[in-house]
Amino acid sequence: MSTEAMRESSGPGIVDRLWRGIRQQPIWIFVVLIFAFFSLMPQTREFFFDLNNFTNILIQATPIGIIALGMTFVMIDAEIDLSVGAIMALAASLAVGLQGDLGIFPAVAIGLLSGVLIGAFNGVVVWKTGVDSFIVTLGGLLGVRGLVFVYTREQSFFAMDFAYSDFGMSALGPVPTLAIIFLALTVLFHWILTNTQHGRDTYAVGGNREAAKNAGIKVGPHLLINFVIIGLLSALSGILLSTQMGASTPNMGLNFELWVITAVVLGGTKLTGGHGSIVGTFGGVLAIQILRNGMNLMQVPAFWVLVILGSILIAVLF
Repeated sequence: MSTEAMRESSGPGIVDRLWRGIRQQPIWIFVVLIFAFFSLMPQTREFFFDLNNFTNILIQATPIGIIALGMTFVMIDAEIDLSVGAIMALAASLAVGLQGDLGIFPAVAIGLLSGVLIGAFNGVVVWKTGVDSFIVTLGGLLGVRGLVFVYTREQSFFAMDFAYSDFGMSALGPVPTLAIIFLALTVLFHWILTNTQHGRDTYAVGGNREAAKNAGIKVGPHLLINFVIIGLLSALSGILLSTQMGASTPNMGLNFELWVITAVVLGGTKLTGGHGSIVGTFGGVLAIQILRNGMNLMQVPAFWVLVILGSILIAVLF
């Protein structure tokens, strides 16, 4: 057999696979570019490569990143969830506020359950009424945030048990525990999306809902599952953030829905559904956090960071 024939029979070469991966995940080009930029800038070069700075980037990426995993599934379905920030605040407030009466683990379980129930409510309303998820979850954003203020009476709650805040500050070797949880969940949901029937159904429902129904996919229950997933992940994100802070605040998660959607869109997930990946979303989350971190090191005012990120998002959409 000739060398050419052997090459063809062995499938795409490494270069071909790499090029195809870059075309499918262009966000990683941007990640490399901004990484190189901050590595070479005199103002940031010394501190950017510090190990503590890299761990800070991972920790800062965790709350947004965990929710972005669930948002990827929902947006591939051609849906959206705007209530994630409010769910964060409610779950964290319950997990911290109930500790004195119930203990840490029951309080955390109730906080997680609140995310599951709100996600299930959103999913059922979208499924049974056909109302656009943008409107349904916008109502959830307002209503749940209102519940948080009622429950907390506009006050912050502080964890009385130091074991709770110690967990948020713990690490396994040089890697923070919260970052390990985020990375593990990223691997898990990547596997679910690429190797399970639920993942294949997600692309089918988002690509052509009518065709998915004709193929025997139960679209309503499928949507319900994905809204429950993002509700659970939003609650988990809020609780993990509260362990890092040692407290919960009624304003926790404010505007997080915008950061999460930005990360998912930067990662290549289409708002029209049917296309996206966890790998791309992970890249989008890293891009945002590296950019924010580098600009903070350069002492760029926070509002300019927002201007630059907004401009980048519009450029990516074009």
